[in-house]
Amino acid sequence: MANRLKNKVSFITGGANGNKGELMGIAGAYAWLASKEGSAIVITDIDVDSGKLTADQINESGGRAVFVELDVTDETSWQKSIHFASDHFGGIDVLVNSAGIHTLKNTEETSSEEWDRMMAIHAKGTFLGTKYVVPEMRKRGGGSIVNVSSMCAMFGSPTNTAYHAAKGAIRSFTKSAAIQYAHEGIRVNSIHPGYTETPFTIAPFSLPGALESRVSKIPLGRLASAEEIANPVLYLACEDSSYVTGAELVVDGGFLAQ
Repeated sequence: MANRLKNKVSFITGGANGNKGELMGIAGAYAWLASKEGSAIVITDIDVDSGKLTADQINESGGRAVFVELDVTDETSWQKSIHFASDHFGGIDVLVNSAGIHTLKNTEETSSEEWDRMMAIHAKGTFLGTKYVVPEMRKRGGGSIVNVSSMCAMFGSPTNTAYHAAKGAIRSFTKSAAIQYAHEGIRVNSIHPGYTETPFTIAPFSLPGALESRVSKIPLGRLASAEEIANPVLYLACEDSSYVTGAELVVDGGFLAQ
């Protein structure tokens, strides 16, 4: 299929990891897929150089993309970037909340500052993005918001305390927002990736025995690629999922089925 996002505009947070020839993140991989499906692309991130390069490469490939610097924890930054994107492309149809960070600390090891930062980037960032994109989608008669949570929102572990909590907040917020805006044709869903090979996971997977331990618990026996997560994001973004809202789409190679 092609043109599933024809004449649409996708606003993507944490999207600077889409450089060709390098390991891509989920948001970067989605940017390329969405562009191939006809969407104009708004790449946002705090990594200006990489974000601009991703946008430039999409434009060079025949797509339409622009980069906007965005700190997802800052309300004013959201207002400015949403306004710019809407003014530049005429509106916003899809929001992918994908910005995130990671830590490997249990409850007692986690500082208050680390907890606050994790919550600010994941939970507050998702909230602010939804808050300020909804009025733009309302003007278009609807839209799709895809919040990137994690399978970690659905189980516990000996570490990652703040990460589990922040991704769980995204899971719950998604359902609340979906109910609030369903009558306006604005769909809100969350996606819950399992262990995926991205720039985000290089550090934790490089620890002794870490990769082997994780892969041994995946029924499909391997990590996901960023594109294998980005394809389900595309499904939730386009009209293929027109009757799907408030859902949580798990893409984990069978991990949670055990």
